[in-house]
Amino acid sequence: MKKAVLWSLAVVITLGSAVYQRTTGPTYPLRGKAVVAGTAVKFKLPRNAETIGPAEVALTAPAPLTGYLDYKRFKTEDAWTRIVLVREGDRLVGRLPKQPATGKLAYTVSLTGGYVATPVTGDGPIILRFKDPVPIGLIIPHAIIMFVGMLFSTAAGLTALDKTKDPRRLVLWTVSLLFVGGFILGPLVQKFAFGIAWAGFPGGIDLTDNKTLVAFLFWVAALIAGRKGKPARPFVLAASLVTLLVYLIPHSVLGSELDYSKMQ
Repeated sequence: MKKAVLWSLAVVITLGSAVYQRTTGPTYPLRGKAVVAGTAVKFKLPRNAETIGPAEVALTAPAPLTGYLDYKRFKTEDAWTRIVLVREGDRLVGRLPKQPATGKLAYTVSLTGGYVATPVTGDGPIILRFKDPVPIGLIIPHAIIMFVGMLFSTAAGLTALDKTKDPRRLVLWTVSLLFVGGFILGPLVQKFAFGIAWAGFPGGIDLTDNKTLVAFLFWVAALIAGRKGKPARPFVLAASLVTLLVYLIPHSVLGSELDYSKMQ
């Protein structure tokens, strides 16, 4: 396989997995469309907010549509609280009260053009998680290094398929990038956002931390297997496939979550 073809294919696979992860993650905005009183309403509703203030929930909805949100703290026996949406130009806006970091609110949005309200969010509520602000100087390097790590992982796997090429240099790059992105910058980002640097094994079930650990261990095994000059192709292929699979798991699944029952 020619070098240009290999890297082009690696870029396509990496971008595809990144887009899939971004569009399926539980903290990315929920997008959709609903018809209310004969009017089509597109929406982009938040599932992630910062603790610096209330979380804004807004929809572009022309007059005379009106609406409201119902919310309560997630996984509690709280009664639902209703907030009437306020019209601001062509938008209907509501603001949910801020919560501590890792705190979550369940909320629904309903619109009406007359006597019948339409729940635009469907049958179940949207879950909104709060986090503390994270310096942009950490977020950007973390995102870039994890993306490049995935790119080198894919390239190493494709190189291992070609018996005329040696993937060991790419394996070393992949291990280094995953270590820096997943075990140095990643915990720093999480510490700023949620107050805890590591929430995976052995002390937690955070799937983002655990999948990073699994992928890294597979790459360490591939690195060790090739330490005596052997290409260790089966190990490299296995590590590359495992990394691709774990990257397809949506970001922040089983993430840190505040237990309101333990709060005063």
